[in-house]
Amino acid sequence: MGRFTGKVALVTGAGSGIGRATALRLAAEGGAVACVDLDEEAAGKTAAQMAEEGGRGTALRCDVADPGSVRSCVADVVGALGPPDVVCNIAGIGMFAHTVDHGLDDWNRIMAVNLTGTFLMCQAALPHLLDRGGNIVNTASNAGLKGQPYSAAYCASKGGVVALTRALACEYLERGVRVNAVAPGGIETPMHAQFALPDGASPALLARIVSPMGFGRPEEVAALIAFVACDEARHVTGSVFTLDGGITA
Repeated sequence: MGRFTGKVALVTGAGSGIGRATALRLAAEGGAVACVDLDEEAAGKTAAQMAEEGGRGTALRCDVADPGSVRSCVADVVGALGPPDVVCNIAGIGMFAHTVDHGLDDWNRIMAVNLTGTFLMCQAALPHLLDRGGNIVNTASNAGLKGQPYSAAYCASKGGVVALTRALACEYLERGVRVNAVAPGGIETPMHAQFALPDGASPALLARIVSPMGFGRPEEVAALIAFVACDEARHVTGSVFTLDGGITA
């Protein structure tokens, strides 16, 4: 398949997990991919594998919570590969905590990366997307669609991503830019290790967030993102696609 042949894609969080799988998938389908991550070495490994498999791309360091870093990153992508046609906002962090014990610094950092970082990258990339009729795929979560225990900051940040996605889709509906989101459930990624259970966590409450189908794989989310971002989905905007083993059914 060559659904992204001739297109430039910018993928945040490309050093591991869903971001890495998405960068490799888009490159395998012909895209030139900017692998963006706070960990430049990890992004470089993704780009190196991409090259070994016949793909084209580059690795860039970016702190998505820093406006200056985001603007510089987008400019570097344009210089290295050309203006982006597709932006996949996948960088994210999270943790479990009893709300009464949740530190404000942790709250602020989760909101800064997951929500503000998504906004900043959209804002910086939109001028290029408007010129090219491009599209954005944001990464929300089923935690942004339903309640999840011990996850107040994470739920709030991902609920914000859902609302941001719909707002941008409406705003740019007449200007040829599509904006959608995917909302995974539990996926086997390094980020999952950040979600250490707090003391005294209730097994009954935790059962609300576990699918009988078990955890999904990053490659499954990447396949969904690739569809949403490709021209086959030209009539899709403002949508939120769940991939969570039926948790939100």
